[in-house]
Amino acid sequence: MQVLQLRGGLVETRHAISAVVVGASGTGTGSFRASGAEPGSIRARFGPPTSSTWRSAAKPLQLWCSLEAMGDPADLRPEQVALGASSHSGQEGHVAAVQALLDRWDLPLPALRCGAEPPAHAPTARALLAAGQPWSPLHNDCSGKHAFLLAACRARGWSTDDYLSPDHPLQRRILQVAADWTGERPALAVDGCGLPTLWLSLDGMARAWARLAAATADPSRDPRLHRIGAAMAAHPWWTSGDDRIDLALHRRATEPWIGKIGARGVFNVALPARGLGLALKVHDGDEDALAVAVPALVDRVAPGALAPDPDWPWARIHNVVGRVVGTRVAVGLAGA
Repeated sequence: MQVLQLRGGLVETRHAISAVVVGASGTGTGSFRASGAEPGSIRARFGPPTSSTWRSAAKPLQLWCSLEAMGDPADLRPEQVALGASSHSGQEGHVAAVQALLDRWDLPLPALRCGAEPPAHAPTARALLAAGQPWSPLHNDCSGKHAFLLAACRARGWSTDDYLSPDHPLQRRILQVAADWTGERPALAVDGCGLPTLWLSLDGMARAWARLAAATADPSRDPRLHRIGAAMAAHPWWTSGDDRIDLALHRRATEPWIGKIGARGVFNVALPARGLGLALKVHDGDEDALAVAVPALVDRVAPGALAPDPDWPWARIHNVVGRVVGTRVAVGLAGA
């Protein structure tokens, strides 16, 4: 599987893609099933087997561990739960909501160790620059996740000073749950926000997201994970933001949809109505290629889950004056 970038009808770049589709155990109502596949098995594989850092596509799992440590507070609104699994855009609403979480749990802003960075939403970043306002950790796309991690530490009496350490009790719990959900013992690296990030195969990522799909469809499987999946499915702006791939894909969905980008070309999808978990990796990390590859994969394995969009912006290449001068297309999906 590849995404080709064409300019003047000629192939300018080729982006290699790998993807895995897993069916949740005990399901199998989806329209795609590989020959001989059993529920819970790999339904399809595209491209060579590969491994990657999971990056932000692991956030539902990390949030699950935070809520567990907090005792599953019932008064959290779904939007707040979605924010806890977000890579938000640093827009005004996101920043205010993260600050409200810190206030709720009496956590000072310096407790956030994710670091200050520009908002992912370019108009917001430009407005802050024009106003002479600095970035803060609240603008970091991972600040919602960090707020929940800090609240979990506070609830359990764990140190909030070293919650980034892989030796911290909360991080050890995340690693344990990741092994349970993925069927692998992930290796560890350091994420952009300073937390441990998990290195594992696309098979493992897809297993975890198939679990999310099943729990979202059936709360009896895992009430906590159902709460996370339902919040993400209902409130996609709170997990991403304007002009983002995640939100644009959600707006094309014709059925319950949970999608999450991870840095450097990772994207995971849960399709609750079909019991499917999808994991995709663009090997060179190109996000424009990612935005073309994900809907092509979904159209292949779950036809009808996304509405057609002939004006999909990432499929077109523009020059500096806005003229369309090329296209991006996914190839290599037939017969996989």
